[in-house]
Amino acid sequence: MSNPEFKPYVPAESDMKEFTFKAVFLGVIMAVVLGAANAYLGMRAGLTVAATFPAAVVAMAALRGFKGTILEENIARTTASVGEALVAGAIFTIPAFVISGVWDSLWTLEHLIEGALIMLIGGSLGIMFIILLRRTMVEEADLPFPESVAAAEIVKAGQGGSTGASYVFGAMGLGGLIELFKNSNGIFIIQDSVTKFFSFAQSKIQFLGTGTIFGGGMKLETPSASPALVGVGYIVGYNISAVLFAGSILGHLVLVPLALFLNPALQEFASTGQSWTAISDEVWFRQIRPLAVGTMIVAAFYTLYNLRTSLMAGIGKAFKDLQRVKAHTGKISRLEIDLDFKKVIIAIGVLAIPQFILYHYFSGSLLGSLLLTVVLLVVGFLFSAVAGYLVGLIGSSNNPISGLTLSTLLISAVLMVAIGVTGVKGVTAVLAVAGVVCCAAGIAGDMTQDLKVGHILGGTPWRMELGEIIGVLVAGVMLMPFIAVMDKVYVIGSAQLPAPQAGLMALMANGIVGGEMAWPLVIVGVFFALGLILIKAPSPMLIAVGMYLPFSSTAAIFVGGVIKWLMDKKMADNSAAQKTKAENTGILLASGLIAGESLMAVILAFIVLGLNVSGSTFTLAGLSPGNTAWLGLVIFGILFYTLNKVPVKNAQSVQS
Repeated sequence: MSNPEFKPYVPAESDMKEFTFKAVFLGVIMAVVLGAANAYLGMRAGLTVAATFPAAVVAMAALRGFKGTILEENIARTTASVGEALVAGAIFTIPAFVISGVWDSLWTLEHLIEGALIMLIGGSLGIMFIILLRRTMVEEADLPFPESVAAAEIVKAGQGGSTGASYVFGAMGLGGLIELFKNSNGIFIIQDSVTKFFSFAQSKIQFLGTGTIFGGGMKLETPSASPALVGVGYIVGYNISAVLFAGSILGHLVLVPLALFLNPALQEFASTGQSWTAISDEVWFRQIRPLAVGTMIVAAFYTLYNLRTSLMAGIGKAFKDLQRVKAHTGKISRLEIDLDFKKVIIAIGVLAIPQFILYHYFSGSLLGSLLLTVVLLVVGFLFSAVAGYLVGLIGSSNNPISGLTLSTLLISAVLMVAIGVTGVKGVTAVLAVAGVVCCAAGIAGDMTQDLKVGHILGGTPWRMELGEIIGVLVAGVMLMPFIAVMDKVYVIGSAQLPAPQAGLMALMANGIVGGEMAWPLVIVGVFFALGLILIKAPSPMLIAVGMYLPFSSTAAIFVGGVIKWLMDKKMADNSAAQKTKAENTGILLASGLIAGESLMAVILAFIVLGLNVSGSTFTLAGLSPGNTAWLGLVIFGILFYTLNKVPVKNAQSVQS
């Protein structure tokens, strides 16, 4: 039952307009736009940012001109944030089909349909599971729901006339403009970062009486002049960005130089004309990243182990809720009405059919398909419950769905090997299961957060759930082409789109099912993770991700974290109201920068694709008079002013 002391912003007795065409239509448009932006961001940075905040602000601004109510704004925001959650599940797994080599490209009709089906099935299941779990998850008094509370406060503040939309759209314009001039597919005049290789002096070391010459060197790189990455660092804060950057230092400035120094044979590549910068990149890509994957594997399970109490509580609550499916009896408040539980359970059963068909299509095994379907339903439900519960504790942006997905992948891979389904068919089947579970867990976490915001504001649960369903159906169909276009233009698995989580899934699937695991490097990574755990290093998973990502990306994220730290330090002596104002303004600006750069990158990708298809020789890059790194330095000055000075100045308008 609801907490009797709780009072929503809109009373239960209100008949205020809520589920309207304009609200749903706006939500669907935002779901696709924000989903596309997060697809690029997630594959580039290995992180996604909850769309709840920008979606809430845009909904307030857009519906205000149509006299929209706060509940209509809530429906639009709820529908919109589905795009980010669904694409987070997709980009952590679907690119693995390409990285693993089982698909040559995402840009074929067959693979577009397969990817869309994975997203639709996973997203739909995530919604159905959380509908069954809503009461306990959303109304649990001891769950803080940090992002839900923050989003609800922004919406409440917006009812006073100030929506904050000017900050979001202004920052979007700035981020998009910078990306237009720094993207190699745009009017390329801003060099993203600068790289320089410094050779070590040669050292002669005696081995078993024989002198061996060692050399090598170190590649140094500046942070990427990226508004999106700096924005990510600003939102996650100094502590998380510092740990991520520490991992990058270990990978790029410790392990890569060490590998170059300890392997004199690499000198042969340099003598044939290969640059030391290229050799350094290959060492990182081919040797250090597999080591980082071994670290990620242990770190993922260690993260889940640390959350074991919360995990067990979430699973326990899931089973308790299943025993309460007949709770809707008699006359009850609209705030307690979900979609019909019986129909939801039937829908889950019906969704098992396309799951079975999809897995049989991939694996070619009747027994394997049946096993995978059962695994998906059981594990998918449990992990959706876990994801929803964890979001209540730490927020959607920090939801560890990659760790949950990895667990599913390992279970599925072992089952496939046990029944003899190996090779390409086994890899594709396992990745398909991982994709469905990852999408389900992503949607489950996001939906729990959205339902909590609605609970605070006084939204009707069944209307929000219906909005989520519509959002998933549209986004599931529309977002796969965006992911495919970015693969075609930027290349998934490259330095531009490293897609670290998908790389981990690909390595695990190939390693266990396909027999291609780089075991020595992975095992070293495992022991490295154990060392981090023993010294109680903060977040071994983030350290591993930092090793896996390009140095320029993690350095830019760290710059964002430092800017946030400086702002917090400057606001330390101000009132709580002023601190909150600065915090909210900064989040809106950072969200706008992320959306602006990401959307411009997507737009440029479609422009390139369109020009290639038409056979045109025109390129935006041809309009560039040349590029320089000095302009990149100017970008950091602009970003510092935007994310530090503007929030502080805005906070001064609040009475102490």
